[in-house]
Amino acid sequence: MNSLPGFVTPSLLASIRRHPNLPKNTWYFITATTLSMLNRPDEIPKVYKHALDHGGDYYDAAPNEAEQLRISRRIREALVKASAVGGLPKTINALSELKKVTPAHLLDEPGGRSPTGRCCDVYDISTSQVLHRGQAFFEKLYGKVSRRVMGQLERSGTEDLGLVAKLMYGYVLSNTGVLSAVETSYVLIAGLIPQDVNPQLKGHLRGAINGGATVDEVRAVRSVVMEICEASGMKMLEEIVPAGWGWRGEVATV
Repeated sequence: MNSLPGFVTPSLLASIRRHPNLPKNTWYFITATTLSMLNRPDEIPKVYKHALDHGGDYYDAAPNEAEQLRISRRIREALVKASAVGGLPKTINALSELKKVTPAHLLDEPGGRSPTGRCCDVYDISTSQVLHRGQAFFEKLYGKVSRRVMGQLERSGTEDLGLVAKLMYGYVLSNTGVLSAVETSYVLIAGLIPQDVNPQLKGHLRGAINGGATVDEVRAVRSVVMEICEASGMKMLEEIVPAGWGWRGEVATV
């Protein structure tokens, strides 16, 4: 199988890393999430290597080993959380490509407790406690419309859709051991924009603000995700085009 031409360049990564108003220490996991959703896991190693060489912040500084481990864990956690909106297969492929270039001492292999604490969530904490945490996370994210949103899920033709959402929020998204609540919103925004799903994106743009982000920060996240998508070949589709890869309408903003 022929590989697709690469589009992630050092100049693109430098542009993203220095984007005005982008929240600190987020560029690398936002970029990796976007690439996963674009089904370009092969480009993620470039992001990871750039982060290990230049650091996770605006300025150019080689991170020490502790910071390298933090960067590694935050990328992995972003990809795991992105599975909630983009599906497990893309996350599996993304993490597989990432592991190929991750030094052994920066991996979290089986046998040790995950830094996220999800092992405790699954084996040591009651299900009701985890689901309650997820419900609180959901309500803060959606604010005054949270009851309406959950009602729509439960009345979608199968109440199981609401149950799936509760499991995702409880066991995946509300876990803030590695990424904070607002950083989780950035992951979800990065996961939704490439999929052209404006109804869901609108809720999570507002959810990031409910979680503590500023309007400028949310717009910066949206901007870099759009930049990556456009570099990959995504574009606005004309109404007369019956099929294609791109956006069917203006991407939601705040």
